[in-house]
Amino acid sequence: MKKVSFFRSIHLKFVLIYVLLIIIAMEIIGVYFVRQLESTLLKNFQTSIEERVNLLAYYLSEELVKERLPEDDGPTLEEDVRKILTDSKTPDIIEIRVIESSTLKIIGTSDPLNQRIVGQRTTDNLIKRVIATSANSGEEVTLIDPQTGDRIWVLVQPISTDGEVIGAIYLAGKVENVYSQMRTINNILATGTAMALAITAVLGVLLAQTITRPISDMRKQAQAMAKGNFSRKVKVYGYDEIGHLAITFNNLTKKLQEAQATTEGERRKLSSVLSYMTDGVIATDRKGRVILINEPAANMLSVSRETILSTPIISLLGLEEEYSFDDLIVEQESVILDYSTKNKPYILRANFSVIQKETGFVNGLITVLHDITEQEKIDMERREFVANVSHELRTPLTTMRSYLEALADGAWRDETIAPNFLEVTQNETERLIRLVNDLLQLSKMDSKDYRLTTEWINFVDFYNRIIDRFEFTKEQNVVFERQLLDHAAFVEFDEDKLTQILVNIISNALKYSPEGGKITFRMIEKEQHLIISVSDEGVGIPKENIGQIFERFYRVDKARTRKLGGTGLGLAIAKEMVEAHGGEIWAESEEGKGTTVSFSLPYVPTEEEDWS
Repeated sequence: MKKVSFFRSIHLKFVLIYVLLIIIAMEIIGVYFVRQLESTLLKNFQTSIEERVNLLAYYLSEELVKERLPEDDGPTLEEDVRKILTDSKTPDIIEIRVIESSTLKIIGTSDPLNQRIVGQRTTDNLIKRVIATSANSGEEVTLIDPQTGDRIWVLVQPISTDGEVIGAIYLAGKVENVYSQMRTINNILATGTAMALAITAVLGVLLAQTITRPISDMRKQAQAMAKGNFSRKVKVYGYDEIGHLAITFNNLTKKLQEAQATTEGERRKLSSVLSYMTDGVIATDRKGRVILINEPAANMLSVSRETILSTPIISLLGLEEEYSFDDLIVEQESVILDYSTKNKPYILRANFSVIQKETGFVNGLITVLHDITEQEKIDMERREFVANVSHELRTPLTTMRSYLEALADGAWRDETIAPNFLEVTQNETERLIRLVNDLLQLSKMDSKDYRLTTEWINFVDFYNRIIDRFEFTKEQNVVFERQLLDHAAFVEFDEDKLTQILVNIISNALKYSPEGGKITFRMIEKEQHLIISVSDEGVGIPKENIGQIFERFYRVDKARTRKLGGTGLGLAIAKEMVEAHGGEIWAESEEGKGTTVSFSLPYVPTEEEDWS
C-alpha cells in the first residue's frame, strides 16, 4: 500500500482544523472585543467633549448676553471669549470656535495661530444649519484632515438662552487618538493571537499524535494483515474511544487469524481433494467463465490450467453449437463429450451442478468430468462377447439339432447316412465342449480364482517335447525347424499352463500353414527374459488387424477360421496365461509371408550345474 503523504495525512488535517477553529474563535472574540472597545472609547471621548462643551456653552452664553457699554474700560467680548476658550482647551481638542448667531461672525478661537479668522463670517454649512434650526442639540461629524490624513471629530453645539440661539460652539477634537489606541490594542491582540496560535499548534500536534498514533498503528496492522501476518497487535494507549477501537481491532485480528486458519485448512483440504480426484472438476462464475479447474480436468481436455481461466465453459467443452450457458444451468442429464479420433476412442461424460444462493441467485456452475472411454469399450466388448458366444453356441447346436431331427425321423435306419450324421454330431459336441472349456478357463482367469503350480523346469527340454508331440501327430506336409538354445534354461512356470499356451500357438500355426510350408521354433535370451516364438509361412495378418488377434472371439477371416474349427479364444487364453507368469505376448506378420507369435518369460541365466 502506498504511504500517505504528510500533506494528505489526518495528522495535518487535525492540526489544521484545530488551529482554524482557534483562529475563528479568536477572530470572533477579537472583532467583538475591538468593536465594543472602539465604540466605548469613542463614546467616552464624545461624552467627555460634550460635557465640556455644555459647560463652555453656559459660560459663553453669559458673556454673550452680558451688557457692555462703549464707555466701559473692561475687556471686550472677544477678549473674554478668547480667555474662556484658552482655559477650556485640552490635548484632545484641536480648536474651539465661537460664532455669533446674528452675524455668523467668528468671535473667538482657541487656536493662537489662527486668530486672523476672528471677526470673519463663517462659511461652514454645519454651523449655519445648527443656528438656523434653533435646536437645543448640536450636530457632530467625523472629517479627514487633508494635510495629515487624521480623523477629526467635529461638534457644533448651539448656545442658547431663554430658548433663543444666540451663538454656536464649533469644536474639533483629536479623535485619531482613539483610533491610535485601537491600533495599539489590535497589535497587542494580534500578537497575543499569534502566540496563542503557536501554542495551540504545538498542543494540536501533541493532541493529534494521541489520536493518529493508534490509528497509524492500526493502519500498519491492516497492511500486515493484508499480507497474511496476523501476529501483530495494536498498542492500546488509553481506554477512551480510540483505546476501545484498538482493543476491538485486536479482537478482530484474532478472529480473522482463526478464520483465516480455518479457511486455509479448508482450502488445503479442497485443493487436496481436487488434486487427488480422478474425476475432472471445473467451476465457473455466474457468467459461465472458468475460475477453477483441477489437474485431472486439464489433462482430460489437454489444456493448460493457466491459459483457460476466464474462458467460457461452453467453448472449453466444445458445446457452442448445441448448448448455451443457460441451457447447461437447467440441464439435468449427463452430457456425453465424444473426442474420439479415427485411431483412438476418447469419450467423457459431463455432469452439471448449479452453485446457487438461498435467494435463488445463480453464482456459477460446477462441472464434473468422467472418462468413460474404457467403460464404453468394455460395454462394446461385452456386447460383442455376448454376440460371439451366442453365435458360436448357436452354430453347432443348430447343426446338431438338424442332424438329430433327421436321425429321429428315421435316418438312423440308413446304414450309409446314419454314421456320417453321428460323426458330425459328435464333432459339433466336441466343438461345444472345447468352447465351454475355453470360456470356463477365461472366466477363472478373469476372476483371478486360480493358482499357478510352478516349478523350475528346463525350458529347452520342455519346448522340444511339445514340438515332438506335434511333429509325430501332424497330418499335413509341414517342415519343423528348431532354433533353440544349446544349453539348459531353467524357468519357473506352471507346466500345464505353458503347455496350453504352446499348444494354442502351434495349433494356429499348423492351421494356417500351407502344404510344404515351414514352421520355425526359436528361443533367445534377452535382458533377463526368455523369448519363445513360433513362425509360420501362412497367409499372414493385415497390419491394421495385428493388434486385435489377442482379443476374445476375434478372427481376421471368420469364415475360414470357423471352417478350420477354431473358437477364437486360443490366443486370448494364451495372453492371459503369459501375463499371469509375468511375461508379455505379441505378434508380427506380413501378408502373404506368414506370422510370428512370440512371448517372454522372466529368466535369470544360471549354470547348468546348479540344477544337477
